[in-house]
Amino acid sequence: MDCPDLRSSRRGFLLAGASFAAWAYLPQFAHAAPGGRDPRLIVIILRGALDGLATVAPIGDPAYVGLHGGISLLKDGAAPMLDSFFGMHPAMPEFTRMYRANNAAVIHAVATPYRERSHFDGQDTLESGYGGPGRVQSGWLNRALDVLPRGERVMSGLAIGPTTPLVLRGAAPTVGWAPANMPAAADDTAMRLLDLYQRRDPSLASALMQGLQIDKIAMQGQDGKPAPLKNDVGAMRTVARGAAKLMAADDGPRIAALAFDGWDTHAQEGGPIGRLAQLLGGLDGALSDFEQGLGARWRDTVIVVATEFGRTARINGTQGTDHGTGTVALLAGGAVRGGRVIADWPGLRPADLYENRDLAPTTDLRAILKGVLHDHLGISARALADTVFPDSATVKPTPGLIA
Repeated sequence: MDCPDLRSSRRGFLLAGASFAAWAYLPQFAHAAPGGRDPRLIVIILRGALDGLATVAPIGDPAYVGLHGGISLLKDGAAPMLDSFFGMHPAMPEFTRMYRANNAAVIHAVATPYRERSHFDGQDTLESGYGGPGRVQSGWLNRALDVLPRGERVMSGLAIGPTTPLVLRGAAPTVGWAPANMPAAADDTAMRLLDLYQRRDPSLASALMQGLQIDKIAMQGQDGKPAPLKNDVGAMRTVARGAAKLMAADDGPRIAALAFDGWDTHAQEGGPIGRLAQLLGGLDGALSDFEQGLGARWRDTVIVVATEFGRTARINGTQGTDHGTGTVALLAGGAVRGGRVIADWPGLRPADLYENRDLAPTTDLRAILKGVLHDHLGISARALADTVFPDSATVKPTPGLIA
């Protein structure tokens, strides 16, 4: 829920100048209920469209190498095989380890209902949860917060980044945190600001205090100093480490959303090494950092990694791939029933491709998301169809995703 009272430039400057971001007046998180199970859900959005055929390569499909050419992953090369058909990109050894420990799974040939190739509209469809773009200004994850079973522990969501992703915007309260590549204010300066606003604006003073506490927890480095952002790939890991510390706390958030940019690999995508490999390496490190940072909470965690659409089956003249349709989604976490690639494989022969260019989608991403929300958070099938993903009654939750 966006804060309604940031009307003055003074307030806007104060919040923008800190290394945190706060939406709403930071409601208190509920404590874990007894019984041992304390689920966490993290949604990672890869903006720019992920090449699913490069990330989890269908090495067993005889048409694959001919389409992906010089950026193909080979069975006798560096790509570890997940089964007899699919190989994992070598830049993701941590995900492969999780997969073999039955804590990660792949959903292949998956897509949202969107069938065009606009990044803006594709991301809108992915995050809104509707059947097409431009329908609402709220996201499916925020609406899921609103329909959690009564008595659930999750009271608000954590939006990670300088702005709240659409997937977590809406009526349900959210708190935001964003690492900033800038020096933090000195403690005495922060205390002076707090004293000023406690006298003149108690609500904002409360938000500032809680925001500073969140930022201190999230950015604490091993040497006791804030961990700086180095580059886009390094930022993935910095964000994951900070968010994991917040979510590991007994009174921390249980649901979070974040987005990583830069996945639009039109040129020089690369095979086992190259641009995509660097991005996948950052994502892989972030997943590992979530695992390490969450500690004992990892066993009750599900991370969903999704993108707006895939990329073309054929490489283009600049050794990249263009906007496509079918792709992969990834699940990771101790609560995942993993060790498998879930795919109704459509094939890669010319006649099998969607519009003679893309991996044909055979799984609706909403079915996967519904399955996670139903089995992991206990949201009813009716609430999922009517509220979280409106107009999706024919899309049934995928069962068996949660251990």
